[in-house]
Amino acid sequence: MNDLVRQHTALSETDLEWLHLLVSEWQLLSDLSFADLVLWVPTLDGSRYVSVAQMRPNTGPTSYQDDMVGHLVPRGRRPLLDAALDEGRIVREGDPEWREEVPVRVESIPVRREGRVLGVIARNTNLLTVRTPSRLELTYLQSASDLAQMIAAGSFPFPGQQVDMDASPRAGDGLMRLDAEGVVTYASPNALSAYHRLGLASDLVGQHLGTTTAELAPTRGPVDEAIVKLASGWAPRETEVEGNGGVIQLRAIPLKPKGTRIGSLVLCRDVTELRRRERELITKDATIREIHHRVKNNLQTVAALLRLQARRMDSENGREALNEAVRRVGSIAIVHETLSQNLDERVEFDEIADRVIAMVAEISPGKVRCRRVGRFGILDAEVATPLSMVLTEILQNALEHAFTQGEGGTVEVSATRSGTGRADARLLITVLDDGCGLPEGFDPQRAGNLGLQIVRTLVEGELGGTFDMLRAEPRGTKVVLDVPASPQK
Repeated sequence: MNDLVRQHTALSETDLEWLHLLVSEWQLLSDLSFADLVLWVPTLDGSRYVSVAQMRPNTGPTSYQDDMVGHLVPRGRRPLLDAALDEGRIVREGDPEWREEVPVRVESIPVRREGRVLGVIARNTNLLTVRTPSRLELTYLQSASDLAQMIAAGSFPFPGQQVDMDASPRAGDGLMRLDAEGVVTYASPNALSAYHRLGLASDLVGQHLGTTTAELAPTRGPVDEAIVKLASGWAPRETEVEGNGGVIQLRAIPLKPKGTRIGSLVLCRDVTELRRRERELITKDATIREIHHRVKNNLQTVAALLRLQARRMDSENGREALNEAVRRVGSIAIVHETLSQNLDERVEFDEIADRVIAMVAEISPGKVRCRRVGRFGILDAEVATPLSMVLTEILQNALEHAFTQGEGGTVEVSATRSGTGRADARLLITVLDDGCGLPEGFDPQRAGNLGLQIVRTLVEGELGGTFDMLRAEPRGTKVVLDVPASPQK
């Protein structure tokens, strides 16, 4: 719609915002009218109309099989559009049109904002299934007529009341029509069922909806009065009320077709099961985060015990082995700490990589500089945990074996992510040092030290990737990892 309006019309940005506000609301008008809606706006030179938006009803058959958005028609071809635009009134004159052997009644509703008519809504009703309307349908049609008059007068939609069509109640979810005093004159079967869920034992018709709602969903303090006002339809508002184990969502729409409030529409939806599931998910998420937090604490306790044991050992080799174990446990703890702060089982691995690099760099403080380039991105926990251990082992190996005592140098970790989607994404990780390089005859696939065994097992067995160590030019060692960025099934 933005492109069509800016390309073909003279409407301002504030006018365009008003049209967006209207389009966010007009599913309700379409459903209440049992009709298709097409929004036509005059072009820059006024010689044609361009259709910028379209809506089909959920309550009846469509009268437009094709998409109308973007169509241009010359002025004069559709007299109802001309009359509504020029005279600023709703136009219903004329015989039904026939479209593919289907009779269609066409009406035109001017869209007014601050005294100016911006465009025209063409309301197209499929008459093929017309029959004697029920009380529900009569209420729908009367409410649609009131809303159409408000659109033509510029009093609907309500400024500042942007509606989320996916989250707000719709006409089919439950509808109540109130008089000017807030007394229910009609309640649809779905609306009555929703109030029965709150504990209502009688009919709604004839009852003051605000008072009834406040009694069914008692609260403390001044909120009672707010619920009474909202449920009585005095202002365009949305809220949820809870009582008797049920939760219903309410949306009030004051009706002022001729400038004076004659009553209101109240749409309602039973969201009890939806809220129950949301609460279960929140509880589940909180439980998972608490588990990760406790695992992190337990791993840190294990690391502390290993560190304490290392200090008591006389053997240098034994002490170093325990310190390596401390770093391995620490890398897993970092992942669990990050997971304990998230709402899902995915983590931003760049932060984890930086912490792992800082932890391992403590082996040779002040001698070797470690840095990261590129981005790992967001990874699943199933990938992040083994990858953090792999990174720990490779960095630990580089800092211990690439540089002699007191020698300085650089270790660089680079990450490149490829693939267009989550399923085919891959990570190419390179760890490059400028140390002494690999010894002659060294085979990384057969080397027997524990660190490289851990790397091979995790990369090839758990991550489903490849691992290699090469001589770097002019000196040093390059470790290359190619792993999937998502867990392998």
